[in-house]
Amino acid sequence: MRVRRRRNSNLDSNTPTSLGSLPSGNFGAKDNLQAYKSGQGDTEECLKLSWYHIPVQSCWLVDVRAVGLLLAGLIGLFHAWCVYSIHENLLWFSHLKEVEREISFRTECGLYYSYYKQMLKAPSIQQGLYELIYDNTTESRRTINILQRMNIYQEVFLSILYRILPIQAYLEPIYFYIYTVFALQTVYVIALFITSWLLSNSWLAGALAGVWYILNRVDTTRVEFTISLRENWSIPFLALQVAAITCYLRPQLKPIQKRVVLWLVFVATFCFCLTWQFNQFVLLVQALIIFTLDCLDFFTAEQVVSLYLIQVLSLLLVWLLQFCNSMILGSLVLSFIVSALFIRHFQTGLKTGGFVRRIGKLCLHTLLVLALTFIINYSTKRILQLKSDEHIFKFIKVKLGFGATRDFDASLYLCEEAFGLLPLDTFERLAGTVLLYPYLCTLTALFILFLLVALSNLSSSGSGPTSREKEERTFSMSPDVAYNLLHTIFFGLLAFSTMRMKYLWTGHMCAFAAFGICGKEVWTLYLKVLHCNTKTTMRLIRYSVPILILAFLYYKFWPRLMEEISELREFYDPDTVELMEWIRLKTPKRAVFAGSMQLLAGIKLCTGRVLTNHPHYEDMALRERTREVYQIYARQSAEEVHKILSSVGADYIVLEDSICYERRHSRGCRLRDLLDLANGHIMDGSGENEPDLVPASHPRFCEAIKTDVPPYSSLFTRVFKNKTFHVCKLKKPKKKKKADSGA
Repeated sequence: MRVRRRRNSNLDSNTPTSLGSLPSGNFGAKDNLQAYKSGQGDTEECLKLSWYHIPVQSCWLVDVRAVGLLLAGLIGLFHAWCVYSIHENLLWFSHLKEVEREISFRTECGLYYSYYKQMLKAPSIQQGLYELIYDNTTESRRTINILQRMNIYQEVFLSILYRILPIQAYLEPIYFYIYTVFALQTVYVIALFITSWLLSNSWLAGALAGVWYILNRVDTTRVEFTISLRENWSIPFLALQVAAITCYLRPQLKPIQKRVVLWLVFVATFCFCLTWQFNQFVLLVQALIIFTLDCLDFFTAEQVVSLYLIQVLSLLLVWLLQFCNSMILGSLVLSFIVSALFIRHFQTGLKTGGFVRRIGKLCLHTLLVLALTFIINYSTKRILQLKSDEHIFKFIKVKLGFGATRDFDASLYLCEEAFGLLPLDTFERLAGTVLLYPYLCTLTALFILFLLVALSNLSSSGSGPTSREKEERTFSMSPDVAYNLLHTIFFGLLAFSTMRMKYLWTGHMCAFAAFGICGKEVWTLYLKVLHCNTKTTMRLIRYSVPILILAFLYYKFWPRLMEEISELREFYDPDTVELMEWIRLKTPKRAVFAGSMQLLAGIKLCTGRVLTNHPHYEDMALRERTREVYQIYARQSAEEVHKILSSVGADYIVLEDSICYERRHSRGCRLRDLLDLANGHIMDGSGENEPDLVPASHPRFCEAIKTDVPPYSSLFTRVFKNKTFHVCKLKKPKKKKKADSGA
């Protein structure tokens, strides 16, 4: 797909936005005023309002929380409008034909959207669900349960919602789908706003977090051009879960408030797990955070058990909804949580004794939990014969430096830029929006404080420090701050190791940096060092610095943002459009197509034809089939390729010049190189080859078939060709005549 610039560049962009905000405390302004009059309350809350020229006597007229939530909603809606406008103006989406709109859903995005389209085309909801549970078009000669294999309940839910709502006459199905995804971005920004607000007790922090998220859009989201990607559905729920956990960990919550917030944590965790197949790995990182904070006495036993059980219940409920998907039962996170709770229950006296003794106990505790985790996980996978996530662990093994590999599946990931290390230019962009510097200052100060508090906790005798001991300390850190600190550290390390995972980190990075600017914790540390830690200085800095940053961001980036939104381009991919129209008009409806995973997903969406393979890679049998089908780009004989394609029921193969003559990747990472290495053949081009590789005895199939000479012409017929694609039809091999035995 290519996007070309449109000549007309007029766009009306009169959308108002507000970057200002009022700080907030833990309760309403009316309560503050009553407490202030009685001489028992916090005068700072009323002073905050009077700083904005609101008289103290009228504090009760202002519901700070309502205004803060309203501002959160406005910033979230503004971001949703931004990504919608960029998506529209990048493709001129509203003026595209239906086939062009569907082609814009690239790779696995097209596969997921095809099930939404399939549900809408079904005669009834029941029939649509039946076709998903007994699907025989996604993988040829196989009947698979799509609801079990893939996380597409969001497509099912939206298709049902579209059917029952009276909106068919006003809104096309594709717009209902993309509007929902963009609306989730509003939820995402609101969650970041609330997280920063809860941590800092000032919704100036929430406003700053939302503005930073919008301005760093290149590094915080890619929703405008990968709409149906699973992460765009799930990460907003993860942000909502983090906000709910932050609220749950705040001190002095009433029991009823704790129960309500725990339900919010459960709902957000469940929605996150239901919408992304990689949920288990994200929850594993989160479980490690909880484990660390438990060991260092930042969490109570009730908090630890509650958060662990929510993760377990969410995963088990998704397991049931996905028809007992064995990949969930065999996940590391379930094994880890079971091990942590089991060892924690039986290892009594873990948090007693002196410093050295406690360190020894914690080391033993950690080793026991890790050992039991791997025993349970290994046993579960052997019992269930689970190999669905094998390729991921091969990728992680090589990523951690435990040797090179010729494994085709792992190499596919390792050679993609998205799975490489985080590029350094990411930090240049983050520094340009004044996000990186306050983030690093906040991270450094709080991490030092975290270490001091952790050492103090481990040094205290008994089962953890009492509340009185915590109050008497020079330094302290609340559980919600400790959790968010480790959250940004752990997911930051994950982002450094794998660029695609940065979207789990950068959003929370905005909220964490805003908390550092507007909260008391960081400023208290720095002002104590400078010996000027007074209430007046603290108040002046907490509210003047974020306002100055917001003013600077508005001055520098508002014109640039409006220019980016108003830049008009249009979708341009005539070769793919021509291919899809030819397939739709010239081939049987039950024809089976073989080719690259990315292209086949588009063929399913645009034409509804049967596929041999597809991009959803979490199945061992599918990975083996994909490797076999990809021999069309390897050095194999015509007979061998025809045999492979016939065994999977293919009627047509689609060859792409962009793969056959690939130049995007360097030597060793081109698809044809990965196939040569897996087959033990020497790679194309100049360069070193490993000594055990041998020259192939056949030419590259995707090149040789274009010569139309035997044996290629006797086994394949070219039926379509343009500048990008070549489609060949498989001929049925002629049966040899049996010799007449009676002659």
